[in-house]
Amino acid sequence: MTGNGTGDTEALREEIRRTRVELGETMEALAAKADVKARLKESAGQAKERMREQAAQTVARVRGQAVRGAGMARAQAYEKGGLVRAQAHDKGELVRRNPVPWAAIAAGAVATVVVLMIVRGRRR
Repeated sequence: MTGNGTGDTEALREEIRRTRVELGETMEALAAKADVKARLKESAGQAKERMREQAAQTVARVRGQAVRGAGMARAQAYEKGGLVRAQAHDKGELVRRNPVPWAAIAAGAVATVVVLMIVRGRRR
């Protein structure tokens, strides 16, 4: 201790000042916890932001899947188109090499149409 006691007084004043600052901070923290409306707003804001992030991630994932699906569909269509072209070419070659069956089918169709026209003509 000092002889005149001023050191103790100053130390006590400094301790009181620190205690007041700590008490003020504690009161502010308690007031923030007691402010339910502000806490709910903050919580809702955080939830809203999480939902936005999840929606953005979902949109990105769906777009990626759509792009991959479209690419696969294009590739499959190209392959099927080539297959159909090849089959049509093969059938065309078959008809060119052997036109008799097709000519017989065409003649039968013409004969059927003529018979139907004659039958209808007699009914009138």
